[in-house]
Amino acid sequence: MPDTGVGGTVILLNGTSSSGKSSIARELLRVLEGTWFHVPVDAFHGMRGGVIVDGDLQAEIDRTCKGFHRAVAGMAAGGNNLVVDYPLSRRWRLLDLLDVLVPEDTVLVAVRCPLPELVRREALRGDRERGLAATQFPHIHSHGPHDLDVDTGRHSPAECARRIHDFLPHRPRPTAFETLRRSLRTR
Repeated sequence: MPDTGVGGTVILLNGTSSSGKSSIARELLRVLEGTWFHVPVDAFHGMRGGVIVDGDLQAEIDRTCKGFHRAVAGMAAGGNNLVVDYPLSRRWRLLDLLDVLVPEDTVLVAVRCPLPELVRREALRGDRERGLAATQFPHIHSHGPHDLDVDTGRHSPAECARRIHDFLPHRPRPTAFETLRRSLRTR
């Protein structure tokens, strides 16, 4: 087996639907040094075939997300650097990620956007259930600290990506994931 060195860095972009996570991720791939993968949860949902029975939809989403967490952790453990595009809209998602990711190697970024702008973007996209962003809005950043906040209502994806890029070499310790693991896993 080849020696792939140490684990990779995970930049976890946490924001509601239509907040600009994917746009920031694309810009990050342009400005970050070295090799990085954009790993959006939507790609995993897009791989699904078959028909989901209405009553099984949430269970299907939860299974996919749980597998997504382990795929992200596995890629990082293999030494790959990842930009993960994922809403922490349900508490169990964060708790599970705290168990599978290396907290010292995870950068948690709050992707913020004002609610009226989210509603506008959602309507323009047309590929999201109307009201999804508004439903996620009060919960998405409620779990505690992030390492960095960016606001896509005030800054372009390129500007947000540049802020993240400039932050990486100066990450304070403990990281948000270290702090959250200590506080949420000891209760």
